[in-house]
Amino acid sequence: MSIFTLLFPDFSLILIGFLLARHSHWGGHFWAGVEKLVYFLLFPALLFYTTARTRFDFHATGHLLQVAIIATIAGMLLGWLAKYLFKTAPRIFESGVQTAFRFNSYIALAIASRLAGDQGTALMALLIGFLVPLCNMAAVYALAHNSGRLLKEIASNPLVVGTASGVIVSLLDIPLPEGIAATLSRLGNAAIALGLLAVGAGMKVSAIHEAKGIAAYFLSVKLLALPAIALVLGRWLELPALQLQIAVIFCALPTASSAYVLAARMGGNGPFVAFLISASTVLSVLSLPIWLALVR
Repeated sequence: MSIFTLLFPDFSLILIGFLLARHSHWGGHFWAGVEKLVYFLLFPALLFYTTARTRFDFHATGHLLQVAIIATIAGMLLGWLAKYLFKTAPRIFESGVQTAFRFNSYIALAIASRLAGDQGTALMALLIGFLVPLCNMAAVYALAHNSGRLLKEIASNPLVVGTASGVIVSLLDIPLPEGIAATLSRLGNAAIALGLLAVGAGMKVSAIHEAKGIAAYFLSVKLLALPAIALVLGRWLELPALQLQIAVIFCALPTASSAYVLAARMGGNGPFVAFLISASTVLSVLSLPIWLALVR
């Protein structure tokens, strides 16, 4: 499968979502409802179903997890370095730093599924399960510096709950009844398509008039530095071909669309984060094929 064939359907859905949101006149409430449906029901169902059916060999995937975790922590450190490199309003930095290391799970699983089917989806789900709590803690800390709120945010995150529950079912070797498995499968199939449409619908392409330097820095860390670190570490640790591909793709993903929700909910600079999310999604159309070509 060519890189174009691999990525085209997913970015086409993002474009369709973008066009629908601007020309369908369905209203913001409709797309907010779609996002909630995906985030709280469909996507957790996909993560649970995929991980519950996978027999994890943590000895075999240990190096993959190491690469993803080290690269993500490097992204956090590089993101925080911006506080000392750029003179901006505190809320600009506190709101935007999360975009240097958070990742779009919808695009992650869509690409992994097309790349290697259930095996690719399971490996990506494993990374999501481990890295969502870490990334959320770092993002909330930057905006809140409040450990009580931090723990509440993590414990209630539906992506964490879905993945953790699936891993537990898998490790305990609990069989899923056929009817429940079929239902979860149908929900999961809907998750990726609707999730990508929602990503497109939420994009903001208006120009930004403040903090251009720090914005370019955050985008460079997320789309260039993190996948480069993953590629170097993965080859040094001699990851199997598929695991290397998953690690690099994971680190090259555009930033999470939920970063805007977090910034807006916690009194941050929402428009600045919205721009960074949209810019990273658009730029990833160019950067992801390059990183994929380097690991294929």
